[in-house]
Amino acid sequence: MTIRLIWASLLGAGLFFTAASTAPARTFFVDATRGHDDRNGLSEDNAWQSLAQVNRATLAPADQVLFRRGQTWRGQLRPHSGSTNGVITYGAFGSGPKPVFLGSAAMDHTGDWQPAGPGLWITTPLRFDSTGETVELPADRWGVYHEGGADCTLAVGDSSQDQGRILRLEGRKPGSSANHIQLSIGGLSVKAGDYYLLRFEARATRPFAPASFSLMKNGSPWTAYASTYATNTTIGTNWTGRTVRFHGSESASDARLTLFLGGALPGDCTLLLRSMRLEKVQCSQERPLDADVGNIIFDHGALTGVKKWREADLREPGDFHYDARTWQVTLRSDANPATLHQSIELALCRHIIDQGNCGFVAYENLDLRYGAAHGIGGGSTRHITVRNCDISYIGGGHQNAGSDGAPVRYGNGIEFWAAASDSLVEGCRIWEIYDAALTNQGSGTNVEENIIYRRNVIWNSEYSFEYWNRGAASVTRNIVFENNICVDAGYGWGHRQRPDPNGRHLMFYDNTAATTNVVIRHNIFANSVDSLMRLHGRDWTAALTLDENCWHQEGKPCVLRSDKPERLGGSLALPEEKPYVLWGEKNIGESEFKAFMQTRGLEAHAVVADPKFIDAANHDYRLAPGSPVAAWFAQ
Repeated sequence: MTIRLIWASLLGAGLFFTAASTAPARTFFVDATRGHDDRNGLSEDNAWQSLAQVNRATLAPADQVLFRRGQTWRGQLRPHSGSTNGVITYGAFGSGPKPVFLGSAAMDHTGDWQPAGPGLWITTPLRFDSTGETVELPADRWGVYHEGGADCTLAVGDSSQDQGRILRLEGRKPGSSANHIQLSIGGLSVKAGDYYLLRFEARATRPFAPASFSLMKNGSPWTAYASTYATNTTIGTNWTGRTVRFHGSESASDARLTLFLGGALPGDCTLLLRSMRLEKVQCSQERPLDADVGNIIFDHGALTGVKKWREADLREPGDFHYDARTWQVTLRSDANPATLHQSIELALCRHIIDQGNCGFVAYENLDLRYGAAHGIGGGSTRHITVRNCDISYIGGGHQNAGSDGAPVRYGNGIEFWAAASDSLVEGCRIWEIYDAALTNQGSGTNVEENIIYRRNVIWNSEYSFEYWNRGAASVTRNIVFENNICVDAGYGWGHRQRPDPNGRHLMFYDNTAATTNVVIRHNIFANSVDSLMRLHGRDWTAALTLDENCWHQEGKPCVLRSDKPERLGGSLALPEEKPYVLWGEKNIGESEFKAFMQTRGLEAHAVVADPKFIDAANHDYRLAPGSPVAAWFAQ
């Protein structure tokens, strides 16, 4: 047995994950219908109710938080870290289906929609009503900070013409980055879940738009305490009222409000501000669309929407557009959507579980659905276990603008982003994912190591597994993908609306990190829109152990990648064959797959045959009697 197999066997036996564990210290219960957040959560009769309470609770290593089966929660879980003294576990109790976490807003009542033109319907406009709680932000309490070569002065003066106290910022040099000039006021409080409106009047001697606004920690590490929504904040030469909206993400009493002006405030420009106040308000919608809507799921997946970037492009029923300025969705529909569908879920662009910077955490027996970012995501993680979870209808949210200026969408089932280590994903079912069902990837200088994906069942995702790591100083080592069943890559909801349709089970992108011991073995890869695997951007033979997998493609390709068959390894690819591997720019079909791979030291024991599932049409991917891989595939 080689060193790499010894490592994988020890990890597979669970020794790596349990050596430092201790018995659970406390068990907290969460009940969506009978619980209450004022209770202590330490028994079923004293259960908590909300995800918000779980997120703000003080947990210790080895604690458990259990959600009642058969119930549903909306929102985001932000886990707490355990330690070498014990893993913090988020799991289930009771009987029935797995507890469901929805990353979506329901819009299935007729009152949720109103006409917006012939064949168009728009979600009800938001309204923010005052709670009567307003904090005045007097001019003499503000301060300014500048660095990076920026230069400015701040003064407070009376103006008889404007009849009020004016905050006057004289800009000389703007610097090149937003943080080079910061205008701020401290001594503020913020509460998670609450909404706040910053209202002010402003004018400038030269028009400009502030770089950004933030309600944040008044000290290192400068954590953002709220999401910010600022539209039409350009300040002109006449006095104009402006409003910036904040949504609290953490509760804190050490907040400050900051206007980032560096790189934006023109040189030799004077900015005048007055009537500044922060007002707490109540939103008219219980679940506002305060993040990009990446997908609409009708009737629990019977249909899905098609995202468009302009309202003018809404031509077919199901086409929709999200307006970040108003937090509204416009949908092409023949009638009020709520009269045509029993369930309408608008997937919001945030991870359902955001585990950034967390460690020693386990998720067991949870059902995550309808999120437009990742099901489970976040960077700089260690000792994460995901076991027996269901993850479906994930992704499609707006990530950024590409190099050509076109919008880029994203969303993976489970992503370990940059600096991830010592983690396990096993026994999960993952389907209908916009990008990859499972992935570890990163950029910048980081190390990704010791991650195992095993005994998962994946279908209808654009990719079953994706890997890349960019940065010559980065390192990837000891990644194992084994005993997984991967079916119908590219047959999911996102494929038909992607600008870059691929549809492959294994996607190895450009990778400049020093990469060793990536092991792909004992898996089933059955059917894909494109090839079953893509190896791109480098010679992967030294980094990759690929052996004893089952490969199968049904049917013929719908579209050939070129109008001429390519010469591969001295043989001619048959144009009627559906490709098994895309190696660089070369398509390798079934007839030459084994020989082509073996000459490169890969897949010496490949099985190229129909794995024979019991009932693939109904997603029962257990192996039927007579399966050619039944002897070695561990179900």
